[in-house]
Amino acid sequence: MRVKLSQQLLVVWIGVGIASALPGRLPADEVDIQVVVDLLAESDKEFRAVAFDQIRNAFPGAATTKQFAALLPTLPAETQVGFLSALADRGDQVAAPAVRALLGSSTDDSVRVAAVKALGSLGDASDLPALYPLALGSAESVRQAARRSLVVLPGTEPSAAMAEMLSDADAALGVLLIETLTERRARETVPSILAVAVGDDPEVREAAMQALAGLATESDVAGMVQGVLKAEPGGERAAAERAVMRVCQKDDPEADAAKPLLEALDGLTSQQRLVLLPTVGRVGGPAALRVIEEAVRSDDAAQQAAGFKALFNWPDASIAFRLLELARTESQPQRRREALRALIRVAPLPGEESEQFRLDLLRTAMAMCEHDEDRLRVIERAKAVRAIETLRYVARYFDEPAFREKACLTVVELAHQSGLRESHRDEFHQALDRVIAISQDATVIDRAKRYKKGETWVRPKSS
Repeated sequence: MRVKLSQQLLVVWIGVGIASALPGRLPADEVDIQVVVDLLAESDKEFRAVAFDQIRNAFPGAATTKQFAALLPTLPAETQVGFLSALADRGDQVAAPAVRALLGSSTDDSVRVAAVKALGSLGDASDLPALYPLALGSAESVRQAARRSLVVLPGTEPSAAMAEMLSDADAALGVLLIETLTERRARETVPSILAVAVGDDPEVREAAMQALAGLATESDVAGMVQGVLKAEPGGERAAAERAVMRVCQKDDPEADAAKPLLEALDGLTSQQRLVLLPTVGRVGGPAALRVIEEAVRSDDAAQQAAGFKALFNWPDASIAFRLLELARTESQPQRRREALRALIRVAPLPGEESEQFRLDLLRTAMAMCEHDEDRLRVIERAKAVRAIETLRYVARYFDEPAFREKACLTVVELAHQSGLRESHRDEFHQALDRVIAISQDATVIDRAKRYKKGETWVRPKSS
């Protein structure tokens, strides 16, 4: 049997050599694919693999592809899976009708997964109606394959069709379409995404604003502010504000990031401008600060409150001393605490100041804290100051039960920086020994042990 198979392989290889040597492609009716068919029928996977390789690379031409594709329904399920993969790699879209037919008729999940994957390479916009339900409600393997195929469908037509469907889609499909367009990097669909960012469904609005954070440009900021205004106060609005911030900050780092946002505020009502002031604070920059400080000085309570909220949203440590001043002198206790929390957030952020300066700011903030919750924030934020002095500062909280676990976590976060850890090996090992001895968190202990042995630790991806 193996002699016969070896002879068949030799015939295939000779055929491939002849085909590749000819100046033009062989017509389909001159190509004998029977050897490939015979190899597909064999039980030996290695020989079937040779057949799949010939389907991928040999006998070029649409007519031959049709001949190959016509074999699909005649093959057992296991062979169909490899065959579909080979057709997908071959990349000839004339095989798509046979793939669609098999997807519609097969009940084997592995075949359906392979067919869906093949459509990602061979399909077009006409396959969207079949892929949508599979991406939303099938078995997990089929669902993931369908979502991936939606992303990789070739051409711009699928993106245009998805964008057109957005306005009439329900929430589940709308979110799927938006996420898919984001992965396709379909910037041309931004107008359609902007339209649903001000729709009635909060889930779709949130997905749209998140997509715009990656796809939109400065010219789209005026449309995005409408999404902020439409968002419900709380988590949705904060996420929408952050999306605008990302768009404003992602182009020219030397430019005043708030310029397109401030321009977008022109023509809005005073109430709308008030709602958007915290967004201005998230973006930051000199022009934004002037607008915010004017609001803080206002005699109008609502203006003043919005101004302070904007100030407390500031994205960097450039206003650290302003926050420190407010934390010390503001007459309202709650506002003093909000200023202190903002200081704790921005103080350790990388910038022009030295690590020692940033750590000293955190120390100052710690001395001003009146609540353990805020003290825990200081210990947690200290991990952003990657210096041996930070380790020494945080380690003192090992002996305080209320702060011990947070201190352990910050120490392992510092130890995660291998360069810092190895530059101060003895001190880190001593601190990690304490973590292993006193922490009640199994993950923290495991990380400490790994870092002591010079091993790495991979942070789990957020869901």
